[in-house]
Amino acid sequence: MSGGNGNSEAVILATAGYDHTIRFWQAHSGICCRTAQHPDSQVNAMEITPDRQSLAAAGYQHIRMYDISSANPNPVVNYDGVSKNVTAVGFHEDGKWMFTGGEDSSARIWDLRSRNLQCQRVFQVNAPVNCVCLHPNQGELIVGDQSGAIHMWDLRTDHNEQLIPDENASVLSISIDREASYMAAVNNKGNCYVWSLSGGTNEDPTVLHPKTKIESHERYALKCQFSPDSCLLATTSADQSVKIWQTADFSLKTTLQDATQRWVWDCAFSEDSQYLVTASSDNIARLWNIDAGEVVREYKGHQKAVISLAFRDAQVN
Repeated sequence: MSGGNGNSEAVILATAGYDHTIRFWQAHSGICCRTAQHPDSQVNAMEITPDRQSLAAAGYQHIRMYDISSANPNPVVNYDGVSKNVTAVGFHEDGKWMFTGGEDSSARIWDLRSRNLQCQRVFQVNAPVNCVCLHPNQGELIVGDQSGAIHMWDLRTDHNEQLIPDENASVLSISIDREASYMAAVNNKGNCYVWSLSGGTNEDPTVLHPKTKIESHERYALKCQFSPDSCLLATTSADQSVKIWQTADFSLKTTLQDATQRWVWDCAFSEDSQYLVTASSDNIARLWNIDAGEVVREYKGHQKAVISLAFRDAQVN
């Protein structure tokens, strides 16, 4: 999928959802090479650590860490002490800390270097948190909640700002492109809001400038994600489709749709920005060739809806 280095083991693809299992796949062949158990709950979100050694799975009242390279079916670390569902998980680029968000109306920072598995910092908001995104400057967390608010939490100063693009809609996903040119947020009305960004360097907070509003889907928009090359924005939806927008003018490039797909919950781009992996309610994950608009591979084996995935196909720097 990237660079043609021939080393398929360098590609990590994991999927999970309502059947209480996490499946690891050979991305090129579509073969499931390992199944890990996640018996306590569904898996709401997953992320691979920057060193590619571990997979974090966010569930009900916990985050579990699984060893990617070993065949151990059980988690190696458990982070507990959170009430309700954990809905978002991600990492600082150096792997120093992990961030999570959840239905307990908070975003949290966990120090991964400490042996104490307690959360170090908590940012409390007034509604359940649906999504958390880390700015590429590694110093600001953007938190989206059920009430429609987007919070910009500056970890360096603890200052926070909030904006509400649509008062009657819930923010379900937020993404910032790698160049920190744009931020996108999608809501349960199917709308996608885009801002251009300035500031955010040194100690300056990021400033958002409204750019456009896209009526991206007729039903719930569930996920938005910029491509690694910052040229594309994917939005997924309950309307059974994924739409790919061109960031040059935010026009529609293509719609990815499959006859059996149902709700599309999650997506991730390949490093070369030419492929997209999607997770869907029909129990299947798919690899799409974006230009062709076609499914290249299907990952079948889950017994229930696949609602989260983690994908990494680039080599470590």
